[in-house]
Amino acid sequence: MYSSNNKVCSLSEAVSTYVHSSDHMAFGGFTTGRKPLAAVCEILRQGQTDLIGEGGPAGSDWDMLIGAGRVKAYINCYTANPRFSNVSRRFRAAIQEGSILFEDYSQDAQMTMFHAAAMGLPYVPVRMMLGSGMEKEWGLCEEERKKIDKLPNQKFLIQQNPFIPEEKLLLLPVPRLDTAIIHAQIASPDGTCRLLSDPFQDVDLAFAAKNTIVTCEELVSNEWIRREPEKNTIPGITVSAVVHLPYGGHPSQVYGYYDYDKEFYLEYDRAGKSDEAFQQFLKEWVYGVKNHAEYLEKLGVNRLLRLKNVPGYGFHVSDETIAEEESK
Repeated sequence: MYSSNNKVCSLSEAVSTYVHSSDHMAFGGFTTGRKPLAAVCEILRQGQTDLIGEGGPAGSDWDMLIGAGRVKAYINCYTANPRFSNVSRRFRAAIQEGSILFEDYSQDAQMTMFHAAAMGLPYVPVRMMLGSGMEKEWGLCEEERKKIDKLPNQKFLIQQNPFIPEEKLLLLPVPRLDTAIIHAQIASPDGTCRLLSDPFQDVDLAFAAKNTIVTCEELVSNEWIRREPEKNTIPGITVSAVVHLPYGGHPSQVYGYYDYDKEFYLEYDRAGKSDEAFQQFLKEWVYGVKNHAEYLEKLGVNRLLRLKNVPGYGFHVSDETIAEEESK
């Protein structure tokens, strides 16, 4: 679809080309940090469904898709908006109602699975989870797993260490991701990305997925981003599409650019308390706008400016706070 030197396209094009119903997917970021939420909203508007979610440290990204009934099976270690929802409400409701197929791994196991996927391994041996409830309790039985060709038939296998026979190892399956979506601070047309601060699991996702969509705050030239290659995080060879999308992570925080939108997260948490309220939230903030540009218009420039990060702090602080700190 795009040349190796220019993968830039619109968000609508990227999602329609690389996200399909029944895809096995993962999103970058961490709970309320650098989440590709504009892309999630576009998936909701376009209608892709029956997704296999590989959650990792998720937040409202997978919670929205679950609440909208778009997720068939969900593999996850943690789904929450810390400070606002200790457990994301629509995810929790789906588990309690039994309306979603779900499997639980520890966070260290989930990150190891992503890393193994990036290296092209068929499985990865670990010691973690042995002896814990996660070894003994399965959310998805083998029979259910066999009905979904994109899931492994078993949660894990246990075998002896071939080098130390008296030692047991737990063999984790490796996700075979169709699509990953990552929100980056900076990207170039050829797909090279620069992630500021913690990259989380995003580099592994980019290598692991068949197709990776990158949305970015700033689009810079290929020449510019190559001047300091040691600062770059994700190589262009792993990226399928690049979308210039300022505030594409809102309401999550994007380090160096803007803080999370506390009031929006509080509204989201209130909406999640019932399905009726949540569907009304989606109607207003997702289906009620045509695209990300209309979403930003609805938020308003003053609200966005209040979230702007202050250099030296990495997040938003008031003018009064800055003056007080500098006077000490």
